[in-house]
Amino acid sequence: MEMTEVFDRLKSLQDVLSEKYSLEKKIDESPKKLSVQEELLAKLKREYIEKHAIYENVKSTVAKLRTDLAEAEAARERGEKGMDSITTHREYEALQKEIDDATQLEQQIRKELQKEEKNLTGLDEGLKQDEQLIDSQEAELNSGRASLEQEIEEHKNQLENLKKQEAELNKDIDPDIIFKFERIIKSKQGKGIVAVKGNVCDGCHMILPAQFANEVHNGEKIVFCPYCSRILFYQDVEEGETEYFHLEDTGSLSDLDDDFADEEDGEYDEDSEMSERDDGDDIKNLDDFD
Repeated sequence: MEMTEVFDRLKSLQDVLSEKYSLEKKIDESPKKLSVQEELLAKLKREYIEKHAIYENVKSTVAKLRTDLAEAEAARERGEKGMDSITTHREYEALQKEIDDATQLEQQIRKELQKEEKNLTGLDEGLKQDEQLIDSQEAELNSGRASLEQEIEEHKNQLENLKKQEAELNKDIDPDIIFKFERIIKSKQGKGIVAVKGNVCDGCHMILPAQFANEVHNGEKIVFCPYCSRILFYQDVEEGETEYFHLEDTGSLSDLDDDFADEEDGEYDEDSEMSERDDGDDIKNLDDFD
């Protein structure tokens, strides 16, 4: 296979993989879209259960107060009827006291009952509103689940088509190259193959050593950028673009090896290295590439 065809395939594969990884991420993160609604619904149900328990307690209190009120009313009525059968002043006083006590108790119970009945009515209305809200949230959540399932299914269908395209583009390309290429795209935010413009990597904007620049220009094999690890292909400088420096003025691979050695020893200073490179008239500062 011609290298130009390999580069063209890799460029197409780059687009396919970027879209594939994006879809896979959407599928993985899709359930999170409903998590807020699910948490809200769960909270509403917990609060409803707590309010309903309070409602039942108040309901029991109201029932008991109604029973007590009925007993107090009956006691007062018995006393009032007994007035017709008394014969002495002492009996009158005793019975009147019973009637007064029953009347006072009746009024006290009635007042407490009215307060609790009002409280019960408020709780009942609140529970009905909560029930409506819960039903609404459940309907919305179920609708969201159905919509999300449809969306995920569409993503999966798209993903299957992309995988077929990926398999077709992968044919006859070294699996090791493909493996590295996929890792680069995942780690480099969708860019796994970039052009070399003016002897500078268009991915990381670093100046390439002479041997790398020559190999990329020749286009006879896959070359990875020594700085950002992306695959490189040569692209002519278009009209209006300025070449950063001449190929013969670039450093060699030995310079790169020295840099790596310094970095391993903990002595590598990128600012110092770039400062030394700026001594050449044809080399611009890296800030110009950003």
